[in-house]
Amino acid sequence: MAATVPVLLDVTCREGEQRPGASYTTGQKAAAVRALDDLGVDYVQVGFPIAGAQTGEVCDAVDVETKLTGIARAVPKDVEAAVDAGVDVIDVFAPTSERQRTELLGKDADELRSLVGETVDSATETGLEVHFTAMDGFRTDPAFLDNLFDSIDATYLTIADTVGSKTPFEVSSFLHDLDTDPTRLGVHFHDDLGVATANALTAVAHDVQKVDVSVAGIGERAGNVPVEEFVVAAETSRAVNRPALDPSTLIPRASDVLTALDESVPAEKSVLGADVFSHESGLHTAAMLDDPATFEPFDPAVFGGSRTLYFGPQSGTGAARRLLERAGDDDPDESRVAALVETLRSLDEPVPTDEALDIARWL
Repeated sequence: MAATVPVLLDVTCREGEQRPGASYTTGQKAAAVRALDDLGVDYVQVGFPIAGAQTGEVCDAVDVETKLTGIARAVPKDVEAAVDAGVDVIDVFAPTSERQRTELLGKDADELRSLVGETVDSATETGLEVHFTAMDGFRTDPAFLDNLFDSIDATYLTIADTVGSKTPFEVSSFLHDLDTDPTRLGVHFHDDLGVATANALTAVAHDVQKVDVSVAGIGERAGNVPVEEFVVAAETSRAVNRPALDPSTLIPRASDVLTALDESVPAEKSVLGADVFSHESGLHTAAMLDDPATFEPFDPAVFGGSRTLYFGPQSGTGAARRLLERAGDDDPDESRVAALVETLRSLDEPVPTDEALDIARWL
């Protein structure tokens, strides 16, 4: 197992607003920050202070232990805006890949290095904690990143897969080629290829310290690393350490964030969806009455969730027999089993276990 205990930076409030037409009120963000604080994430990225007053309004509205961060381009006025907003952490960002560096900034490698160094130094002089994020970092030459990282003093140096183009194989190879101490590193992934969580786990397996996450993966384009997926995968795989938070609060607090931001997720969304812990298949429910792990990857209660077994038109004799046994009939005869199957199959819609047991008792 990797030795690193991951540090989490939640980007839901900022990344969520980068989707077309999406925006949150100050009250919504404040409520989300409080829920994330209750969850125990280490950092919450509130917004982009130079873009308006809202980041400062959120900072003023909450009293939390989690550190509040604001992003800043590598320009003095952005750093000043972050300080004025009252954030705890200034996260300076700049494009580091040759393509983005030249297209967005029109600067060569030496000019970028000088610009980032001066901005990070200026941010550090404010007395606030400073992070640096390398935009398009995973498409940057590792040797250049090492050189850049060596030249700046920041608590975390985050490598961003800005366009969501990397897979775990490439992430592993890239981190292997990087000489920077991985405990100084963070990662920021997008889910364009559907492997953001896998990429994050791969990075932590390489002892990367910080992972950017968002509730339900909410974020630009295909979204980011879903915090619920990352925490559950870390806990259940045992290949990496779980972040230092109470896992039993994961689903309730993530749901609170979704409610605060008026966001919803599909019923089949892993960990948070309404249907992911629900089962109706006759074969499944029959077995799960005895041993839920037969058809479950983990006990949802560990993460503050609960399972629901449904009985109805898809129920067979195995499920009916086990329901009768749980209802008090240790050795139900075939006629009672058949009668319960017929009753269940006549229902207009499936019913949960408690109601199915009531039906079994009435037969």
